[in-house]
Amino acid sequence: MAQATVCVMDASGELGLGLVVGLIQRGYTVHAVLQNHGNHVNKLKFDEIMNCCCDEGNNNKNIINKVKIFQSDPFDYQSIIDALRGCSALFYSFEPPQDQPDYDEFMADVEVRAAHNVLEACGQTDTIEKVIFSSSITAVVWRNDRTSMLSDFDERHWSDVNLCRNFKLWHGLSKTLAEKTAWALAMDRGVNMVSINAGLLMGPQLTINNPYLKGAAEMYEDGVFVTVDLDYLVDAHIAVLEDVSSYGRYLCFNHIINQTEDALQLARKLAPSTPSPPQRFFFFHLFNI
Repeated sequence: MAQATVCVMDASGELGLGLVVGLIQRGYTVHAVLQNHGNHVNKLKFDEIMNCCCDEGNNNKNIINKVKIFQSDPFDYQSIIDALRGCSALFYSFEPPQDQPDYDEFMADVEVRAAHNVLEACGQTDTIEKVIFSSSITAVVWRNDRTSMLSDFDERHWSDVNLCRNFKLWHGLSKTLAEKTAWALAMDRGVNMVSINAGLLMGPQLTINNPYLKGAAEMYEDGVFVTVDLDYLVDAHIAVLEDVSSYGRYLCFNHIINQTEDALQLARKLAPSTPSPPQRFFFFHLFNI
């Protein structure tokens, strides 16, 4: 399948860019879809993609032949169709609009509408054989019965949307509703979809304001505060594409933060200038937000 053409949407995010580079390294031709943030922003993203690919030892001519940049809008159905044309697979991950970067109670509607449009477009594109839908562990862990969390923490479970609303866990709410929407539409339209529910992505863009971190102290207490490195996550996505037997949901992480030392290291990385209360309370002080 390494000679196939695949689509990465949205290629402007950390995961999307990593997928573009990883796929080109493996011989795929890639439709790299950038959200329509304006010509200046997308020119910078295009340059970033080209530079990253060239840094991996590819020459410019090969890159030009292997990647095609599309500007798209998840709310513009026709632009999605145009980007998918000729592709055998789609890697889809949601990036918040630039004018609404923060997760709040309205983000769920935005993310659900985007997922609906993308899956509808896939259902109308005859060449699409598989959709790899990037979701989150936060669509799994937020349940009322926390006492059994660690013993039955697997892909069969879903976060409780009412609990997410009550405790303003907007990231979990958005990811849960968007993924459920995608699954419902995929089954209705006969789309072969697989979801990857990733832990907290560890990378240079990670900050204390990442919406995944809302409720981090509770996840830590329950033993389900998990993280994933970018290379590991990219490899997992491509493995799901290439394994014809892949199906359903996959939880993806390569580190569990369940030791005090790990928690303190992450806390200090995210907020190095925060005055530290007594060491054993530092993590909870920082993430009880």
